[in-house]
Amino acid sequence: MANTGSPCNAQPTLPIISDDKAHGQPLWLLAELTYKCPLQCPYCSNPLDFSDFGGELTTQQWLDVFQQGRDLGAVQLGFSGGEPLVRQDLIQLIGGAHEMGYYTNLITSGVGLNEHKMAEFQQAGLDHIQVSFQASDESVNNMLSGSKKAFEQKLKMAKEVKAQGYPMVLNFVTHRHNIDRIDRIIELCVELDADYVELATCQYYGWAYENVEQLLPTRAQLERAERITNEYRAKLAAEGNPIKLIFVTPDYYEERPKGCMNGWGQVFLTVTPDGKALPCHSARMLPIEFPNVTEMSLQAIWDTSPGFNHFRGNTWMKEPCRSCDEKEKDFGGCHCQAFMLTGDMYNADPVCAKSEHHHLIEEARERAEAVVNNPDEFTFRNERNSKVFAKG
Repeated sequence: MANTGSPCNAQPTLPIISDDKAHGQPLWLLAELTYKCPLQCPYCSNPLDFSDFGGELTTQQWLDVFQQGRDLGAVQLGFSGGEPLVRQDLIQLIGGAHEMGYYTNLITSGVGLNEHKMAEFQQAGLDHIQVSFQASDESVNNMLSGSKKAFEQKLKMAKEVKAQGYPMVLNFVTHRHNIDRIDRIIELCVELDADYVELATCQYYGWAYENVEQLLPTRAQLERAERITNEYRAKLAAEGNPIKLIFVTPDYYEERPKGCMNGWGQVFLTVTPDGKALPCHSARMLPIEFPNVTEMSLQAIWDTSPGFNHFRGNTWMKEPCRSCDEKEKDFGGCHCQAFMLTGDMYNADPVCAKSEHHHLIEEARERAEAVVNNPDEFTFRNERNSKVFAKG
């Protein structure tokens, strides 16, 4: 997808810090503990050049971040990655966060997890485990993950999550290679006695953006999947099954942008493995200088740093956002998406039909109709490919 428009640094007159709207507090803290991962999913949200970043925060540095987050009012803490199970100190981090009063959530592929670890995590106070799948079909799941044993391991660990009394939360990233099996995906979730299932149609950031041609479903595929999901909702409800099916539509098939992260720097805060603090997990791609928790307190980062104030309020907005009657609802949409598609993070999100760049979204939809599925064309998320991106 070609970039058009002027670069972001061509907007020097737009304000960096906006004080026209009070900001909230970081209720949700996402701790990206590591970029290491045994899998190589081609839709991973990690930065393309993750191999170029420095060392990870120590155990004590993470615990300090957690305490600072609690002092600011954060109540929910997600352990993410990469694969957070790679961290040898995960049980210490879980225990420390529990003692501080967080509701803790482990977001994992399940690879590296076992019954013993799960029991230890529960004893340390872990509240919630979310297991991700690539597909309901073993061959597709393993092809996408780059592991011949991933699907079998995920099934085993999903069952163990339920056996040990955790809420059963499953995540399936759906795309053109698995969305036509949405019925089988839902059936698998029912078989596993899941409580919540996120059928998250792929969003195109990070590695997914590099693979958009191979991942974006057609409109017909998407409409069929949503219809089948609604049919299963009705069927399961009639049977008294309390499973919750959450269907997430991709931005590329919307005409209005989402209110990204409920507003820039309003309720959500991510800390990366090397300590960068971000208002969303994709923001590292933007030409903004974000602070590091090793150099600045979390309170100063949240309240006063230029990075977190960059898109607060609406004085930064250009047209059509500036005069739009929906600007308090969608906040101009996603700045990362605007940057990826137009080269200018100040532009309206091209998902919006009012954007002069909306044709880029429409063209992507048209290309999806003509694509022939070919997994050999994927750019997989791995160290080797990341080093290529890091070199430019």
